[in-house]
Amino acid sequence: MNFRIALAATATLVLVACGSAQDASSEAEADTVEVDADAALEGVDAAPVADDAATDEVADVDAATTTEAQQIQEEGDKAADTAAAAMDAMAEETGN
Repeated sequence: MNFRIALAATATLVLVACGSAQDASSEAEADTVEVDADAALEGVDAAPVADDAATDEVADVDAATTTEAQQIQEEGDKAADTAAAAMDAMAEETGN
């Protein structure tokens, strides 16, 4: 029990000694990326345009969902059958 406490205390001290992972280089990278992105968009005056097709509902959503659900059920049934066959095979081997 004392060994576990000593190990936990040692691990805690090691983690504290590591310090934080934030340094100047990670902050400089973020600034560099932002500056490049802003520079690329300086000459662009176009405003975002709404895409009406992105929100249109597909008429066959229910049919596709039903078909997918049936396929999932069939695959689950196959997996259950395979597991049952494996259990039967193990029972036969144990019985011999």
